[in-house]
Amino acid sequence: MKSLLLGAGSLLLILTIACGGSSSPSSPTPAPPSSGSSSTVSIPNGASFLTTTAFSPDVDDVTVGTTVTWTNNDSTAHTSVSDQPGWDSGTFAPGRSFSFTFSNAGTFTYHCAIHPGMVGTIVVH
Repeated sequence: MKSLLLGAGSLLLILTIACGGSSSPSSPTPAPPSSGSSSTVSIPNGASFLTTTAFSPDVDDVTVGTTVTWTNNDSTAHTSVSDQPGWDSGTFAPGRSFSFTFSNAGTFTYHCAIHPGMVGTIVVH
């Protein structure tokens, strides 16, 4: 009888250890808070000939704190330059990107310094 109780106790101990040794479920860890929104503006192939549709979307509506990333999907270099004090990407080659975070509300028009007919607008709410 003593060996039966010892065997049952050992089995119970093994099962407890194998199952984590705790009878209460673990709590999920909350995800870290989001650091801000993001939006992408694409520069499509042949953009230098597209004028107001060279940046896609040509008007981007975002909220304050949003980071906008311009991605050059064209076969030639481009820029993203604010028409008012703001940002100037410098030249970025095909396949490269430039990002800017909008910290104030307003309407921000911009263009490509290499191809001035390429224009776009970011509306920040």
